[in-house]
Amino acid sequence: MNPATSIPIGSEDERTVVDVLGRHLVLRDLTALDKLRLLKAAGPELALNQPWLAVAVLAASVAAIDDVPCPRPSTEAQIEALVGRLGDAGIESVANALSQLVQPDEAVQAANAGNLLGTPS
Repeated sequence: MNPATSIPIGSEDERTVVDVLGRHLVLRDLTALDKLRLLKAAGPELALNQPWLAVAVLAASVAAIDDVPCPRPSTEAQIEALVGRLGDAGIESVANALSQLVQPDEAVQAANAGNLLGTPS
């Protein structure tokens, strides 16, 4: 299996972003299990360090850099190596891409104004 076929680029839970260095970063959604394993890899002290953990989550969300797969990090050293590989440009691009996903559409916000969560519109 070559690297290009090991990551389904067109899947629904993966998207590609280009950083300022021109690198194509394929992003993946982290599952609850992925997050749990990331906390385990961070260890008890770093798991409580919110700024460190935020950067670790951004790095762990990268599935590939320029079509080269990035395995999910499972140790503190692997997390730091991936952060180092992404650098400021990569981490910033991932953060911007993920923040756009959680920003609700203004039309959806207006339609749901005044409704409790779960209340049909």
